[in-house]
Amino acid sequence: MNLHLTHRNYDAAIAELQNRFGAAASTGASVLDLHAGDESHHARQRPDIVVRPQSTQDVAEIVKIAGRHCIPITAFGAGSGLEGGVIPVHGGISLDTSELNQIVEIRADDMIARVGAGVRRLDLNHALRDTGLFFPVDPGANASIGGMVSTGASGTNAVRYGVMRENVLGLTVVTANGDIVKTGSLARKSSSGYDLTRLFVGSEGTLGIVTEVLLRLHPIPEAKSAHAGFATLAGAVDAVTDIKRAGLSIGRVELVDQPLVDVINRRGQLRLAPLPALFFEFHGSVTEIDTLSETIEQIISDNGGTPLRWTDTAQDTKLLWETRRDCLAWAKAERPGSHSWPSDVCVPISRLAEVILETRQDVASSTAPAFIVGHVGDGNFHCVFMLHEHEETEVADYASRIVQRAIAAGGTASGEHGIGLGKRQYLQSEHGAEAIALMQTLKTALDPLGIFNPGKVLPDAGPFSSTSSEHP
Repeated sequence: MNLHLTHRNYDAAIAELQNRFGAAASTGASVLDLHAGDESHHARQRPDIVVRPQSTQDVAEIVKIAGRHCIPITAFGAGSGLEGGVIPVHGGISLDTSELNQIVEIRADDMIARVGAGVRRLDLNHALRDTGLFFPVDPGANASIGGMVSTGASGTNAVRYGVMRENVLGLTVVTANGDIVKTGSLARKSSSGYDLTRLFVGSEGTLGIVTEVLLRLHPIPEAKSAHAGFATLAGAVDAVTDIKRAGLSIGRVELVDQPLVDVINRRGQLRLAPLPALFFEFHGSVTEIDTLSETIEQIISDNGGTPLRWTDTAQDTKLLWETRRDCLAWAKAERPGSHSWPSDVCVPISRLAEVILETRQDVASSTAPAFIVGHVGDGNFHCVFMLHEHEETEVADYASRIVQRAIAAGGTASGEHGIGLGKRQYLQSEHGAEAIALMQTLKTALDPLGIFNPGKVLPDAGPFSSTSSEHP
């Protein structure tokens, strides 16, 4: 090993960053605290310094300084992640992308936008409001686009529009030696060269720092929303499968289990039957949807559903989807002092009902309340625990079984939240030792000093492995 790797100099790096970036490089306690964690249950850890670059060139300079002194660098977006991806577990630099917030261009005719990594999802869609276009990936939080690239984010619209990998056409990335690399093109497809764009999407800042993103936009659809209750969880999932097989265009469909429906009825304005429920959004003209509504309602009835209740006004539609967005926060509020621990598995549609039912039965004995919500159109669901600190060991056991159950069904440990800190232990059982070795080879090739977000995704090797000494 190069001896340089064993001589990390945090003090020299901090001094150089402060000299170069002035007030944009902070070691103030309140700033460090703000960058010590995200929305996950993982323990917080302060960085040594927070730097807010103004440009891609600034990011390149920060990376070069980190490389010269061999100190870690962790990108920070909105802090809304759920797997500890932005926690600087080995200290070093927290690179805050919030000032990389320019909407560089909107090419409405090409249905493309070029944005800085720090642009927030809702701000982008606000800027697009007069174009008839929108960016559909909706993870719930008002996340930064760079953070959504990092985790390979998804959300309620994925069943129709796909996830980040399908909606990112190109990236500007700063590599470990400070080079600025542009991937992809304005073309809607390409067979040219290695697909570097998708290599970085979902890599959680472990291979490079994303500073700019080229996004695919979509026309705002005509849509109509509805909801129904179901006698069983299995019936709800089967209804979605049957509707998709019938060729009906589902824009989004969300499963809410009965315990969460009970919370909604206590806390919200929407009144639901005390049953597992599905919230639907169908895309197409009103005439088309009305023509198909009899078929939709028959499928729901055949699967034990209540009569479908369509939203009649824009306000009703807004209430339906705001209820889905807010219901987990209401559940948390019903247990003061609790924090949430969400699982995030995705399984083949053919196994979804089985896996959800087994999960519901398993967690029925949990001391901490557990709620299941699902983007059931694409096989992704979350079992969210609202727990107190003394229940963490118990919940960790439940969460582990949920992941193992999903992998055994041919699924994945993470559908959209990423691996971060908490799910590295499952990578080998999901991907196999040979695939992990190949991933590690890529990591070493692209980040030979191991400075990009160490402690995340892959088992560590090199100067920031779990066995290496912590910095003073």
